[in-house]
Amino acid sequence: MKAKLSLFDLTMIVIGLVIGMGIFRTASNSAKDALTPTVFFAAWIVGGLVALCGALTYAEIGSRHPATGGYYRIFSYAYHPSLAFSINCLILVSNAGSLSGVALIGAGYISKVIFSGPVSDLTKVGIAAVGVIIFYGVNLLGLRMSAKTQNVLMVIKIGMVLMLIAALFFPALYHDNSTTIVAPPVDAGWDQYIKSFGLSLVAVSFTYGGYQQTINFGHEVNNASRNIPRGIFIGITAIIALYLAVNYSYYKIVGFENLKNTNEIASVIAGKLFGQDGADVFSGLLFLSVLAYVNVNLLSNPRVMLAMSEDGVLPAVFKKKSSQNEVAVMSLTVFTVICIIVLFFAKTFDEILSFTIFLDCFGMALSAGSIFMLRKRTRHLDGTGIYSMKLYPLQPLIFIAAYIFVSISIIINKPMTALIGVTVLAGFMLLYFLMPKRSPTKTEN
Repeated sequence: MKAKLSLFDLTMIVIGLVIGMGIFRTASNSAKDALTPTVFFAAWIVGGLVALCGALTYAEIGSRHPATGGYYRIFSYAYHPSLAFSINCLILVSNAGSLSGVALIGAGYISKVIFSGPVSDLTKVGIAAVGVIIFYGVNLLGLRMSAKTQNVLMVIKIGMVLMLIAALFFPALYHDNSTTIVAPPVDAGWDQYIKSFGLSLVAVSFTYGGYQQTINFGHEVNNASRNIPRGIFIGITAIIALYLAVNYSYYKIVGFENLKNTNEIASVIAGKLFGQDGADVFSGLLFLSVLAYVNVNLLSNPRVMLAMSEDGVLPAVFKKKSSQNEVAVMSLTVFTVICIIVLFFAKTFDEILSFTIFLDCFGMALSAGSIFMLRKRTRHLDGTGIYSMKLYPLQPLIFIAAYIFVSISIIINKPMTALIGVTVLAGFMLLYFLMPKRSPTKTEN
């Protein structure tokens, strides 16, 4: 019999999927858009609850319609193939944006070690691009980091998060004004608070991302109806607690106003704890974690393009593999080029953040919405032991509403970024109808 995931396995998977590089950078973005500390912390709590609703929704989608090759087959089943193609391509571009954004986070930290003073955005882009190109070369050779290496780097990452939280136990490090309530503008009305909250949620949404991958495990969990909600609830609750603790550490030690203007905030905490040498070591470890993230994404996303090619919605060249090491060279190359283009087009993490999350809003809302169609078409599975949400349809409705709210916030604040996102989506839909269609490649079971 096929091995099933236990409650502990699923909980660790959820935590591993969500905790990434964002928490070492996005607190600054979120604070910058928050009128007060209350708005700031409320965004992190609400973001966690939205992630919980999303993870439960995706888990049921995976239970009702197990599929490989990204979201394409699920979108095709629930919607029209043109929308499936467009959204899956949009998700690939969004993933390229996430990879580029995380690479820029690492570049920002390591540049503090390499250079004695502040560096330009272009220099950070260059460092990030070099990291992407190096691992493009590694993947061309057919090499990949072992599971052990990935686990070690995950332990390092968790260790860095715990170090940031441990700083709270040293009151001598606290910023003199960190507990001062920051007064909002005198004329701030409820509409400004809502706008501030929405913009603060953009960075928070990026940091909580990853839970959508629970779509791949919904049908592989032992005693799914019981363990899936428990594992996801425990995992997301632990993540919310960790994120709130880290942000409270930032808030207490650096101060809310300073937090808004300090991008490499985690190295500041490390420097206060261990001095400049400690900050340099922290930055180096974080850059290693970034490289691991880059490598994993260069491994996984080209395989989605390969699956789309096998389904006949991308040209056959995307499924061609190297005869020596089975590498999908064209898919890997195209995805890497997209990453480099996003890097040099956006240049800063802030721009990549808004662009990526706006694209995600389409993918997240539509993919979560597929649960309504799946429920109708898979009624015969009810009561068979698969996972079904309690309180349905509350969770997907909350999740979809949250992403609509975030997208509206981006449209109001950065209309050009939103326009580019809509144009990209429309371009992919047009491309679908222009491309010649092929029959899917038959694969052996």
